[in-house]
Amino acid sequence: MTDPIADYLTRLRNAIHANHRIVEIPASNIKREITRVLYEKGYILKYKFEETTNHQGVIKIALKYHPVTKEPAIRELTRISKPGLRKYADTESIPRVLNGLGVAIITTSKGVMTDKEARTLRVGGEVLCYVS
Repeated sequence: MTDPIADYLTRLRNAIHANHRIVEIPASNIKREITRVLYEKGYILKYKFEETTNHQGVIKIALKYHPVTKEPAIRELTRISKPGLRKYADTESIPRVLNGLGVAIITTSKGVMTDKEARTLRVGGEVLCYVS
């Protein structure tokens, strides 16, 4: 697999389109951090890391839907920085998603965080994806 983050986002996207409640994804440290950010921002209901016989492990994510309309909390997941073309942003050029209603997930020297946290800490980094 050449792009594990794109695979992670695609598995989430496919599970949402199929109205699944839980999705299992092979774990890595960057995927764990992206999952933590999605949970903190309220895009997923809960998550659990499970260790398997191999040392990689699995992330189980419970997806969040509106109780009445059954609309998913995540409407769009877009991969920005790809292995063939990395996208970096400095402090002044960190993107805003949907004029602040969405979240850009950025990996910085201080860890994986949202665009708002990166602006507050005044750090730039690689823009991984947009979530709205």
